[in-house]
Amino acid sequence: MTDPYEQSMMDNLYWWGVPTLFRCPNVGPEGQDIALAGVPHSTGNGTTERDQHLGPRALRHVSAVQRRVHSVFEIDPWQSARIADVGDVPFPKANDNEDCIERITEFYKTIDAAGARPVSVGGDHSITGGIVQALGNGKLAGGQPVSFLHLDAHTDVFTKVDHFLGAKKSAAHWGAYLADQGQVDPTRSMQIGLRGHPRSLDWLQPSYDYGYNIVTMREFRQRGLADVVAQTKEVLGDRPVYITFDLDCLDPTVAPAVSNLEPGEKGFDIDEAVGILRATRGLNIIGGDVVCMMPTKDSPNNITALTAAAVMFEMISMIAENVARA
Repeated sequence: MTDPYEQSMMDNLYWWGVPTLFRCPNVGPEGQDIALAGVPHSTGNGTTERDQHLGPRALRHVSAVQRRVHSVFEIDPWQSARIADVGDVPFPKANDNEDCIERITEFYKTIDAAGARPVSVGGDHSITGGIVQALGNGKLAGGQPVSFLHLDAHTDVFTKVDHFLGAKKSAAHWGAYLADQGQVDPTRSMQIGLRGHPRSLDWLQPSYDYGYNIVTMREFRQRGLADVVAQTKEVLGDRPVYITFDLDCLDPTVAPAVSNLEPGEKGFDIDEAVGILRATRGLNIIGGDVVCMMPTKDSPNNITALTAAAVMFEMISMIAENVARA
C-alpha cells in the first residue's frame, strides 16, 4: 500500500494489522525516548478479581483508534519523540507475586539504563512497586527518589497487615514499601481522589504517617480542580515525577471494567482526571502507568479500554512535548 492517505485510513482500524500499542514499532528500548510496555500481572491484588492481566492485550486491541495528534498541546507525539512498544514483562511464575515483582524490576532496569521513559499498562496496582523499584534513584530520576502523582480511590498504603491474602509486595502495599526502601519521597508526592472503601475510620492514617499529600474526593469537590492543580504543581516542583493512574479513581459510569469499583461516591469524570494529569505538564515526568483494567467486565464498546488508552495518550504527549523542547 503506497498511498499515504489509504495507509492512514487502514492504520486507524483497530481490527487490522499487527496490534502494538498505538501502532508503534515493536523494538527494544535502546535509542527510544519513550518505551511503551505491558505488564500482564494479576496476583498482586490477592482477590478473585484476577483478569487484570488481560489489560495490556485489551489496550493494544483498541489503541490504534486513539488520537494521533494532541489538539491542546498542538503536537504530534509520534513525530516529536521516538516511541516504541517494547512488549510485555514475561511472567513464567505468574502465580507467584513476589517473583513477578522482581521480574518487573529487572525489566524496567533495562528500560531505565537505555534512558527511555516508560509508559505502561497493567495489570493490577502492584506493578507500580516493581516499576519504581527500578526507577527510584535510577538513571532517569537522576539518582533521586521519585515523586508520585497518584490518582486512585484507595491509598495503597495498607501497613496494618503485612500481606494482602498472601501477596506481600501487593497492590495494597507499594505506597509504603517504596517509601521504606527510599525509592519514593512521600512528602513530595500527591495522592488524589481517595474515596473508599474504608473498613475503619483511620483508613487514611498510614498515608498521613508517611507524609503523603492527600486530597480525598470529598475535598476535591470542595476545593475544585484549579486549587488542587496548583497544590500539585507546588508539591511536585522540580522533582522526578512518576504518574500512576488507577482506573478506579474514575466514576464507574466512566470506567465500569475495573477490579475494585467504588460506586458509593462519585469519582472523577474524564475531564477532571485529565485536568489533574496536566498539572504535570512541563515537569520532569520520568514515566507513568495505567492500572486495574478488567477487560472481561468491559462494555461491548470497550469503553474502559478506550478510556485507559486516552489516559496513556495524555502521559505520552506530555513526555513527548518535553522531549521536543529539550
